[in-house]
Order: sequence, then structure tokens, then C-alpha cells
Amino acid sequence: MRLADLHQVIQTAFGWTDSHLHLFEIAGQRFGPPDDFDESFLDEAEVTVFQAAGRSAKRFSYMYDFGDDWGHEIVVEKVIGEDSNPERPLCIGGRRHRPPEDCGGAPGYTEFLQAIRDSQHPDHAAMRERVGGTFDPEEFDIAAVNRALAGLLVRRAQVQ
Repeated sequence: MRLADLHQVIQTAFGWTDSHLHLFEIAGQRFGPPDDFDESFLDEAEVTVFQAAGRSAKRFSYMYDFGDDWGHEIVVEKVIGEDSNPERPLCIGGRRHRPPEDCGGAPGYTEFLQAIRDSQHPDHAAMRERVGGTFDPEEFDIAAVNRALAGLLVRRAQVQ
């Protein structure tokens, strides 16, 4: 899987809109979309996870929304052979609801949760409207994530 495709998988799994900058940092190198302003990024569409991480980098980082600073640690637990149908990403587990897009990072999400849980909070109604009604921070719907992921087609990458 190319890093650009992994980015789309993460965006889809989180229900985010891919409306902010992002980058992967792997073994001291930064990968992201081509950027005219920051040429230090290597093109994420030109490299697979295996090529970037190799056998040594079992952990690497993914940062989304440089204002909210959503940092993620990616852990490569197992490399599966070519016959594993890599065109279809699949979520095999998870927990808790993803934070809404543009909620202000971890501190903003904490404030969002306080408002959503307290019907007397001055921002309660606005936060509920923002998320379309109810929001259970403990909910995780693996079937919904996999329905969303089913719409993605991950390009088969030739590892060299």
C-alpha cells in the first residue's frame, strides 16, 4: 500500500474530510503530498509503506491537521503476502468514537466532550447540532467503518 493510500484509509476510518495538511514521519524522513512550499517532504504517492518503513521501522508517525495536531502512531504488526487482497482495506478492531473534524485537537475535544455530556453547558446545543444529534464518545461501530472503507480502492503497489 502506498503511503498516500494509507492516508486515505486513515481519513476514511476517522470519518474526516482530508481538508488539512498531513505528513508521515518514518525513520527520520517526512512523506506527504507534493508541496511547493516545503520541498523537504518526499512524495507519499511514490512510496509504499514497506519501502518507507522497510523491515526496521515497525513504528512511525502520522500527523493530521497541523493546527489541531492529531498525532497518530502507526504500528506495523504483520506483513501479509501478496495474495491477501490488498485492494480492500479492512478494520479489524477499534474503540471509542473518533473526534469530530476541526474540534481543536486534544484540548478542544476535551471541551467538546464536556459540552456534549452536560445539557446545561452553554455550548451543548451547538455541539449536538455540529455532530448531527447524539454523540457517544465510547461508541465504536466497526461495521460502519468497514462500509466506508469498502468504498476505497487501494492501488496495488509494486514493491521494488
